[in-house]
Amino acid sequence: TEAPIVLRGARPRVAILREQGVNGQIEMAAAFHLAGFECVDVHMSDLAAGLHQLDSFHGLAACGGFSFGDVLGAGQGWAKSILFNRMLREQFQRFFHDPQKFALGVCNGCQMLSGLAELIPSTENWPKLIRNRSEQYEARLVLAEILNSPSIFLRGMQGCIAPIVVSHGEGQAQFIAGQNPLSNASIRMVDGAGQATETFPWNSNGSPMGSTGFNGADGRVLMMMPHPERVFRRAQLSYRPQQLALEMGEFTPWMRMFQNARAWLS
Repeated sequence: TEAPIVLRGARPRVAILREQGVNGQIEMAAAFHLAGFECVDVHMSDLAAGLHQLDSFHGLAACGGFSFGDVLGAGQGWAKSILFNRMLREQFQRFFHDPQKFALGVCNGCQMLSGLAELIPSTENWPKLIRNRSEQYEARLVLAEILNSPSIFLRGMQGCIAPIVVSHGEGQAQFIAGQNPLSNASIRMVDGAGQATETFPWNSNGSPMGSTGFNGADGRVLMMMPHPERVFRRAQLSYRPQQLALEMGEFTPWMRMFQNARAWLS
């Protein structure tokens, strides 16, 4: 289906959230800006000092990178800096429970949101993210399929399969025993035939059934290990068949995620 059209000129504010070591904030801000948002660079120290309040934003995007160099566990130091600070904990919990707000966590931001699941409504089936099955940091293009889900970011994208960047050392989804890996899953990695896979390198981390993106029950919060902000423009792709390039125009299918977020606020 066609991307949603927003006719109003207002630019809702989105917090481009980062912590020490995070490095994906520029691409994330560019994607949200082109989708019609006012992007504000928000460091965790700004929130701790009271320079920004999450209540003043319509959405937040927790960016990728390596908070604290991952020496505190991938995204876990970032999450615990919130959980163990009463002011920040209350601020984030209030934000996540507001039905008018949205949140996106990518890569390190995904790991951080996973660590904050107790503050986010309806995330009981979210996995933990552990070390890749390869025991190595993996950076490559994979194919990802959009599943049917209530995610506000993925409306109209069900069934789409598109290349996307992965760049992580701890992206393997770990579920409790007996849990369906596709519970609350909205994105999964597939092979060249479009089939869900656990085979390397099509599945970069070994996650069961290729699951790599998860949403809350009402769809306002999405955490995903791949990087849509690194491939939302055609020029960002290292390889693009000529016919696909002609059909695509400037943007890849992943730009639709950011446009969907803007349309949801209309």
